Amino acid sequence: MTTPATDAPAEHPPTRTSVDVESEAFAVAIAVALVTALVGGFLFAGTNPPIWGGISLGVAAAGSILIAGVIVAYVGYWRSRTVDGQQWRLELKSWKFIVDATTVAFVHAVLAVLAAIAVFLLLQRSFQGLTLDPPFTTVALALVTALAAYWIYLSVSSITTPKMSSLLVLFMTFGTLTAMATSSDPKWWEYHFSQLGTFGDRSSSLFNLTLIIAGFFVTTFALYLQRDLQVLVDRRVLVNPKAPRFVSVTFVVMGVMLACVGIFPLTVSILLHNLSASGMAVTFLVLLFSSPKVLKGLPGRFFLVSAGFAVALIFGALLFEPIGYYNLTAFELVAFAIIFAWIAIFIRYISALTEQTAYRAEARA
Repeated sequence: MTTPATDAPAEHPPTRTSVDVESEAFAVAIAVALVTALVGGFLFAGTNPPIWGGISLGVAAAGSILIAGVIVAYVGYWRSRTVDGQQWRLELKSWKFIVDATTVAFVHAVLAVLAAIAVFLLLQRSFQGLTLDPPFTTVALALVTALAAYWIYLSVSSITTPKMSSLLVLFMTFGTLTAMATSSDPKWWEYHFSQLGTFGDRSSSLFNLTLIIAGFFVTTFALYLQRDLQVLVDRRVLVNPKAPRFVSVTFVVMGVMLACVGIFPLTVSILLHNLSASGMAVTFLVLLFSSPKVLKGLPGRFFLVSAGFAVALIFGALLFEPIGYYNLTAFELVAFAIIFAWIAIFIRYISALTEQTAYRAEARA
């Protein structure tokens, strides 16, 4: 007599260790180096390219890092779901994972490209008039792209909420500074910050793209932050059971509004641009002023810090109007700095509390 077969419960793939990730990152770097060397060999054959400008080592490196970086980041982020501590992402809906993977991939790739551009521009200024031979250029291109791929693969494989906040700050800083430094109008700052996105050139495209990608990256915070806050609710650190959902929704709204600021520059729609910028500011203020109730259970010093940020934001607004100490551009810079600084501190508080409560739970076990 046979027994009827039953469906076995779905099992997650075996957990991978950090050593496995290191080995994979090294293998990926070698593969990227080989492919890039082949492309570089054809591209630079019979030429003596400069370090930067036109068909040069720097421009080719920026392009290869962008393409390889996005691909490597996608693969690394997808495979990292089986890394210890990241398995919860296996339960995400497909569309959520695709959005998160796309955002993480572009943030890493663009960061690597901006770093490469800065390095090669400095080298060009340091060795003016220098030209390179094809073999050296090909090897250098392969090496630079492989190093970027290695860093990207390792970074996306160990994504945490604090790390995402650091990446967001770096991305916004480098993207915005590059757009400012390369703006076709050196007097853009006499108007307002959004002027950077109105010139229709590469600088404006970079500025708007930075805002769009950063906006989606903020929405990616929502998943990680909601998970961390839910852990604190389950451990009875946070009193309000609705805190994870509320904070997650506010971050999604802020991210969408920030992306819309880049999607609708002033040259496209003044109304939609201003509504997006104002919507982000209002959402942030709602989160900031509701935090004592929503996030009840966090240390009192966190709320003191939050109050300090609120005072700084109000004081900064007063310095612009009615005092008139600085112009709109300066106020926008101050406001953005305050918003993203508070987000970074908030995330680090949550992360620290999560680790602390986990340690105490293990000690009691």
